[in-house]
Amino acid sequence: MTLHIFNPDHDIALSSGLSNFTSPHAGRQLRHDLGWLPALWASREDMVLVDDITMARNSTRHRKVSTRNFIDKAYLAALPFSPECIAPWGWNAALRAQLLRMGLDESLLPSAEKIAVIRQLSHRRTASQLLKELVTEGTVGESTECTSSEEVEAYLSSHGRIVVKAPWSSSGRGIRFVDSPAALHTPSFEGWLCNTLTQQGSVMVEPYYNKVKDFGMEFHSDGKGNVSYEGLSLFQTTNGAYTGNIIATEKAKQELLANYIAPQLTERIQSEVCSHLGQLFNGKYRGPFGIDMMIVAGTGSRSTCTLHPCVEINLRRTMGHVALALLPLLNPGNDDELMKAMRIEYTNNNYKLRIKQL
Repeated sequence: MTLHIFNPDHDIALSSGLSNFTSPHAGRQLRHDLGWLPALWASREDMVLVDDITMARNSTRHRKVSTRNFIDKAYLAALPFSPECIAPWGWNAALRAQLLRMGLDESLLPSAEKIAVIRQLSHRRTASQLLKELVTEGTVGESTECTSSEEVEAYLSSHGRIVVKAPWSSSGRGIRFVDSPAALHTPSFEGWLCNTLTQQGSVMVEPYYNKVKDFGMEFHSDGKGNVSYEGLSLFQTTNGAYTGNIIATEKAKQELLANYIAPQLTERIQSEVCSHLGQLFNGKYRGPFGIDMMIVAGTGSRSTCTLHPCVEINLRRTMGHVALALLPLLNPGNDDELMKAMRIEYTNNNYKLRIKQL
């Protein structure tokens, strides 16, 4: 029996590195309103930890889910047995501390040292290192770690337009676009850069790319040197923030991408990610993860698009995994024509999962 936990504030908690971390109101409400989400991929005998059991049951009443074994923290402390495995959205020091306070035995949780390793692997430096391994013909991408404002300014001088990213940040946050020397010296950017360098030690800097389309690949690491590919994630963003996913068969998603890049290229990247990260994560990370990628417009006389194979690594479950879990529930016949949009919407003071026909 596995205990599943939806902790959508994971990225912010991980960024802080703190055990005693207080999530922002939006993160707490997301967890409260959508705590039932793991029921989409949990097994029948599994349990899902939620804030409100009644709300979770109401939210899944008309959905095809494998389990409705919802428990709250009071019931968790009274369980006459321990879960064999704990599977959160993502592991961080704050979640570990919360589960200890709820009465879970420390032997069931990753050690503080393992959490620290996961945090270091989640640094955008890891994505930068993987990118160097993946960039070959048909691809584009570079990323450099800078530890001072002078290094950032030198990078801007050589590239003209850049993106500056905090090493740890949540979706859409911790990212700044800079297109001129003057933009580097605004009070807003200087304050942000100074704070980030002080708190996180560096920033990741990369050229600005003319993006045509966002997408990602979802994977799972067994922690023993093996990484398995789970599927494509076609998603949408606004100013870097996630706004929704497409639910479709793998064949349909591949056909959409084939309008821009050759299928052989995505297949090769998929295989190389499994090989490189299988080695890197061996003994260090077990669980789901996703890699954000993008299709980049051709430049100059080159009209063909190229692939940026590693914009960032999300060392946790992603909304792409949610879309993959929903597909067999919504499309048991594996119809390649079915295509739906999945979004998280905030209406009437609640977050809700919405699925609409495209």
